[in-house]
Amino acid sequence: MITHPIVPLNGDPTMEAVDVRGKFVWHQLMTRDVPGAKDFYSRLAGWKALPWPLDPAYTVCHAEIGPVAGIMEIPSDMSSDVSSHWLQYIGTRDVDSTAQAAVRAGGSIVKGPGEMQGAGRYAVLKDPQGALFAIIDPENAKPDVAGTTPLGAFSWHELATSDNEAAFAFYSGLFGWDAMERMDMGPLGIYLIFGEKGVQRGGIFIKPAENPGPPSWLPYVHVPNADEGYAVALSKGAKGTVPPMDVPKGGRIANVIDPAGASFAVHSMGVSAPAAAKAAKPKAAAPAKAKAKAKASPKKAAPAKKKVVRAAKRVAKKAKKGLKKLVKAASKRFRAAKKKSAPRKKAKTVRRKK
Repeated sequence: MITHPIVPLNGDPTMEAVDVRGKFVWHQLMTRDVPGAKDFYSRLAGWKALPWPLDPAYTVCHAEIGPVAGIMEIPSDMSSDVSSHWLQYIGTRDVDSTAQAAVRAGGSIVKGPGEMQGAGRYAVLKDPQGALFAIIDPENAKPDVAGTTPLGAFSWHELATSDNEAAFAFYSGLFGWDAMERMDMGPLGIYLIFGEKGVQRGGIFIKPAENPGPPSWLPYVHVPNADEGYAVALSKGAKGTVPPMDVPKGGRIANVIDPAGASFAVHSMGVSAPAAAKAAKPKAAAPAKAKAKAKASPKKAAPAKKKVVRAAKRVAKKAKKGLKKLVKAASKRFRAAKKKSAPRKKAKTVRRKK
């Protein structure tokens, strides 16, 4: 498969010592509708799509932290049955040795190894189960950002395959990944979470038989709200495959197939279903809810009514007492004014009596 180089991640020569082994350092969409993809993902993920200076036909998607993904047209000489898809680039400092190791472990080389100007040395491979991925020794690389994945960057990578344990053994041998947790998903089997140096990178599970297509990787991008992202995707012509749902210790996710046929996922961290519903509910609905609750609980409504009545009586009593004080004060001032206005008449009356 023909592919395009990844873009230097705004690094500099001093960044070449960064350990990239086993990290997902680039994500590339190969599509038959570049203009549509630029509009779709800019709205869905908040990316800014710009032409790459070294090749204006290649689109670079920028998040707040910098370049995170690329978009390119599927070459016309490729088979028409090749649909749009995302390709994950995993870092290594020895592309040739890693490619040879992949072949020895049952994988295959699709393209390369080779050099790409402004990007580095790369190769496109397939794992033993048939999932496509790429490896890269980037010319420049940034160290991992500590803490929560920045908005617009990729937060998770998921492999749907025919044998999760065999697939993990393959990738672990190439990149040193650790099996950090095996979650029992009931009828769906074991969801194997992998990572390295204590950092979770993604999950591997057995693809359900009813899901079409070969084993494949699915990238997750961090967005502010998975529910809103899912709604935006559907409004732009995407097909929903997994509606918004909570995941254990992982926030909220939703999966879609973009208008050109590439699978993609959004991930919002720390946003649960109740929180999302609360945010989506209009404020005007609150009184109606309160009214409905009052009707449903008449026993609770009676004490509340009595409290209101008692409070009203207290207010009325205070008002009445205040009014009496005002009347009393006014009467006192009136008598004083009357007394002051007739002192001489009172004095004459006294003298006549004497």
